[in-house]
Amino acid sequence: MLVLEDKKAVLIRPRHRDRFLKLMPTAKPVQYKGKDYVAVPHRMDEVRVLNNMGLEVPSPLVRTYNFPRSSKIPKPFDSQVNTASFLSINSRAFVLNDLGTGKTLAALWAFDYLQRRGEANKLLIISPLSTLERTWADEIFFNLNHLQYAVAHGSPKRRQAAFDKDVDVYIINHHGAKAKDVQEILAQRPDIDTVILDEIAQVARNRHEMWKAFNQILNGKIYRRCWGLTATPIPNEPPDAFQQIKLLCPDKVKGLYYKRFREMTMMQVSQFKWVSRDNALDIVDQHMQPAIRFRREDCIDLPATIYMTREVKLSAQQDKAYKLMLNKMYAEIQSGDITAVNEAVKAGKLVQIACGAVYDDGGTERYLDTKPRIDEVLDLLVQSDAKTIVFVPYRNAINMVADAIRAAGYTVGVIHGGVSKTERDKVFNAFQRMTNPHVIVAQPAAMSHGLTLTEASQIVWYAPVTSAEVYEQANGRITRPGQKHTPVIVNIEGTDIERRMYSRLKSKQKMQNILLELKTS
Repeated sequence: MLVLEDKKAVLIRPRHRDRFLKLMPTAKPVQYKGKDYVAVPHRMDEVRVLNNMGLEVPSPLVRTYNFPRSSKIPKPFDSQVNTASFLSINSRAFVLNDLGTGKTLAALWAFDYLQRRGEANKLLIISPLSTLERTWADEIFFNLNHLQYAVAHGSPKRRQAAFDKDVDVYIINHHGAKAKDVQEILAQRPDIDTVILDEIAQVARNRHEMWKAFNQILNGKIYRRCWGLTATPIPNEPPDAFQQIKLLCPDKVKGLYYKRFREMTMMQVSQFKWVSRDNALDIVDQHMQPAIRFRREDCIDLPATIYMTREVKLSAQQDKAYKLMLNKMYAEIQSGDITAVNEAVKAGKLVQIACGAVYDDGGTERYLDTKPRIDEVLDLLVQSDAKTIVFVPYRNAINMVADAIRAAGYTVGVIHGGVSKTERDKVFNAFQRMTNPHVIVAQPAAMSHGLTLTEASQIVWYAPVTSAEVYEQANGRITRPGQKHTPVIVNIEGTDIERRMYSRLKSKQKMQNILLELKTS
């Protein structure tokens, strides 16, 4: 099969030529370089028919679309072009590309292309709360700024106000989309004809209220185009795929129930224990179609290291403590009690609150509810195929984070200033050479220069540090020779001071006057 861009045609050599010409009336027999072919116009209608026949023909998007993007992106990755092409052809499809392969922007490009063709009208993006602004809204703002968007998050009144806006894209979080008021709004909005369901595996894990709500959005009285995105379609076991398939492509599991799908993919070996069958992944792959998948290690044109941001709101307990501390610091700034000498220590108290472990005025250690941030760490662990290092800047929060990760079923090594060299060496050696531990939770300053931990492909910053040198050196533990994957560095933030600190860390600036800057902004 050849795509001749200058001729706007696809050349094919079908096995049954006469039959093919009858099925494809716009096709014509031609000769090209001395060989007989059938030429098919490279148009969307013909491409969809060819793909339905099992011929993998790229969308006209690959030669006609200009891929709008910021100056920071010189050209799309090959994985993004192929993913956008695939989505433009398929009205319902799974994107299973690894974290960091650019599937967010690829899906937006596919929608933009279809909207320009008049095939799509308005887009609804349903994603985890942490990616509403810092992933989806940012990608639109910086790369497709001709598209207008509204983030529908908060109270019913705020959600209604967002949907009342005449924009191209509406962005809402998973739990917001299942709310009764949003369900009623969407039931009356046939103009919202395309949905991107980000992290579809998270939704499918909830087989009751959330799944039913999303099924109503996608398969109710309005049947919408929908693309489901996830890097981990089977986060725990093969039957995890069933609810995703039933939601997105129900015809693929027509006549099947979850119990039967589990029996097809797993075998019961005792009253309470099931194990995967040898052909389980083949069965999942057979039913989870159409789908596209790119692994990071297969994408040779990805940047050397990928940086990502996850925005996570403070818990109510953290938010109250943060505001009280911030107001106290404002008063100290006015009185002159905060100086250049002690500013870093004072700013650190705000970051400690974000970490969830603080010391009160009497020096007693107190722990705050940090469930939103811990949940984000666990989601990132699920999405990574390789090991992960979680950096926690304060020692009093390290064990809290490590315990939460262990409770989720992961093996964890802990590194901080109080861990002996002998014990550290044992953890590092096991991390590099053995199956366990799967995660290291560490104080970044305790990770020595020159240390190689390339079994990890992901670093998660639970909160920022104050030193650009420590930040750079800590990230260098996985960005070294021997790394088999494209490293991903994820910065978790939930407060204004964290955002400003990460910004300075990335540009290698010092932290002086950060509290004053926070106050005057």
